[in-house]
Amino acid sequence: MGPHTGPTGRRGSTPAVGADRPGHGPDGPDGADRPGPDDTGPESGRRRGEGRRGKRSGDRGSGGGGFGGRRDGSADNADEVLADPEQAARNICLRLLTGQPRTRAELAAALQKRGIPAEAAESVLDRFGEVGLIDDAAFAEAWVSSRHRGRGLAGRALRQELHRRGIAAETVQDALGTLDDETQEETARSLVRRRLAATRSLAPDVRTRRLLGMLARKGYPAGTAARVIREEIGAELSGPVGESLSEALEALADEPE
Repeated sequence: MGPHTGPTGRRGSTPAVGADRPGHGPDGPDGADRPGPDDTGPESGRRRGEGRRGKRSGDRGSGGGGFGGRRDGSADNADEVLADPEQAARNICLRLLTGQPRTRAELAAALQKRGIPAEAAESVLDRFGEVGLIDDAAFAEAWVSSRHRGRGLAGRALRQELHRRGIAAETVQDALGTLDDETQEETARSLVRRRLAATRSLAPDVRTRRLLGMLARKGYPAGTAARVIREEIGAELSGPVGESLSEALEALADEPE
């Protein structure tokens, strides 16, 4: 027998791995070019990363159409503010009002923060008030209705929230006038009943302390809270509430509201 010949017919040779196999030629699968030395390695990775970062930076710098390139309407372009401060103020206010209603005080603070001159800010805010884009009275009434219905908040807590948003005291009082005592008491009872159902395993005095704390945080007067809790716990228990607990609740109920 002659010397062993491999599949290529060459004596004593073994074909190189992947050599001349269909779809695996020197140019890569199906003739596609293999990555060259300039297309691989850390240098190439850094170039690709820089390209992606540059694209994202470009998108942020030119996208959104925001005043001065900022989506929140920030007047960070001093030249534009100086050229037409009232137009800059209008743009900022309109963007802020797009997402949700705002009080005049909230918009005034935003304009001041963004460098709008006080005179231009006052002029724009006055005009927005004239056309109804700013209405603190309507804002306060809607706030009282929504927060009482959704969170069970009572007068004291609602007053504090509206005060923090810059609503005038007289406007706040008018808005709270739409929330009568009967409505607040019914809401307090509903809150207590829901909490009682989740605390049946606790001692009455422990339950009472927790219920008093909950109603206090929501702004209910101590007397109203104590009376509602006493009546609801008394209705739930087969017998009267413990003597010490009753006395404590009676004392709270006698406090002026």
